Amino acid sequence: MSNILAAFFSGFAGSLGLGGGGVLVLYLVLSLGTEQIAAQGINLLFFIPCAALSTIVYSLKKLIDWKTVLAAAAGGLPGVFLGSWLITSIDPMWPGKIFGIFLLLTGVRELFSRSKETKKDR
Repeated sequence: MSNILAAFFSGFAGSLGLGGGGVLVLYLVLSLGTEQIAAQGINLLFFIPCAALSTIVYSLKKLIDWKTVLAAAAGGLPGVFLGSWLITSIDPMWPGKIFGIFLLLTGVRELFSRSKETKKDR
């Protein structure tokens, strides 16, 4: 049952653009004892159907700027190849540490940043 709840909250957060992968990777590593690299691979496979469904819904509501998507994809694909090569070339201890630092920095940034709506209202 806890697996289903973790998957639900991860998919929900991911569909909102809130980084559901972080939830899933943390659950897999901390609760199930999955190795970091395996958890990241599981997260990538889990992300495919979630992203496809979210893309359909957002596209139907005309909330996707496809020019921006194509530009981001053009830059992101080389990053995917570099990241995939790098993650298999370094000591297995480092991915978990890098991921943890990234989550910590992202959380701190979110705690201390103001939303665009708040800035407009002032």
